[in-house]
Amino acid sequence: CCCLGCAKPSAAGAPAQQKPTLSGQHCIIQGLTETGTDLEAVAKFLDASGAKLDYRRYAETLFDILVAGGMLAPGGTLADDMMHTDVCVFAAQEDLETMQAFAQVFNKLIRRYKYLEKGFEDEVKKLLLFLKGFSELERNKLAMLTGVLLANGTLNASILNSLYNENLVKEGVSAAFAVKLFKSWINEKDINAVAASLRKVSMDNRLMELFPANKQSVEHFTKYFTEAGLKELSEYVRNQQTIGARKELQKELQEQMSRGHPFKDIILYVKEEMKKNNIPEPVVIGIVWSSVMSTVEWNKKEELVAEQAIKHLKQYSPLLAAFTTQGQSELTLLLKIQEYCYDNIHFMKAFQKIVVLFYKAEVLSEEPILKWYKDAHVAKGKSIFLEQMKKFVEWLKNAEEESESQAEEGD
Repeated sequence: CCCLGCAKPSAAGAPAQQKPTLSGQHCIIQGLTETGTDLEAVAKFLDASGAKLDYRRYAETLFDILVAGGMLAPGGTLADDMMHTDVCVFAAQEDLETMQAFAQVFNKLIRRYKYLEKGFEDEVKKLLLFLKGFSELERNKLAMLTGVLLANGTLNASILNSLYNENLVKEGVSAAFAVKLFKSWINEKDINAVAASLRKVSMDNRLMELFPANKQSVEHFTKYFTEAGLKELSEYVRNQQTIGARKELQKELQEQMSRGHPFKDIILYVKEEMKKNNIPEPVVIGIVWSSVMSTVEWNKKEELVAEQAIKHLKQYSPLLAAFTTQGQSELTLLLKIQEYCYDNIHFMKAFQKIVVLFYKAEVLSEEPILKWYKDAHVAKGKSIFLEQMKKFVEWLKNAEEESESQAEEGD
């Protein structure tokens, strides 16, 4: 029955339009049933059949049979009037090892017949939309299999789009499916590889959409996935959210500065964001510093840039001072200045001038400056910057000693 690759010529002698015929399905189902559950033998049978059957015409049929054991009617039920086979994902054992073996079958098949790649992706997208039509057991197997196929690169993470279907989300099917899927995906790779795949298709910030709108919070996501044993995924989403909030803050901050908003309004906005997104002050001072430095077109001449920087930073000192109320924030700012002056070569000579300006403007205080000088600096350009700071640090130490001895005399 497997001589389906050839079309019978029509009366006019031209080949008739080829369509999947019953005998093609029959051929695959019968062949699988005869091969039995030895999946290596199944892979060999599929490889050989592809030479006789034109899989181009049978992609959907072929994949329906391998997953569900027969042709699927819309909605995910098996078509009653067709033959079925038990050599399929849905009839197999519900364990990771079996699903890994099935993943190999799909992998070999698609590597051998490259043109099936697109058809397989479409099939998985369709299967995900049919999830409600499958039993919980069948969904679990499909989720494990999909996780393995995402891990070995047979599938692209864009298929996850189907899980954002409103009905699946509303009934909690998407989230439950995602638990099994991510478990097997992370088990094959690790959270970093998973994150990279999600990022590639801009899915890294959409995972909350697995829940209905009223439950799309980091708290709910974290609780649900942590309880399901996916702490790594919860932490990843929490971090993504934090990174997102910080990027958003920087963008808005730069816009407010370029529009010339009063500092008191900007400070108020930043403090609200800090509270809302739980962003610590040392992180915020880094964001404020880079926003302040990015609002200017800097002079390319070293001798002019220091003067320009001092003028600019003097103006923005009140804004920076609002977010250096802790020693750790001051140290963070010092390190940011050090890195900036090192990375932007024409700022190399301006480092000490900026620090002195910030000391006078009460953005920085002596203790963090002395700590930075002693042991809290980074390697970037340190010999140059320490040399620049030497006199000022000596002056600070003397001033400190003087004020201490005056205090003692006053006692």
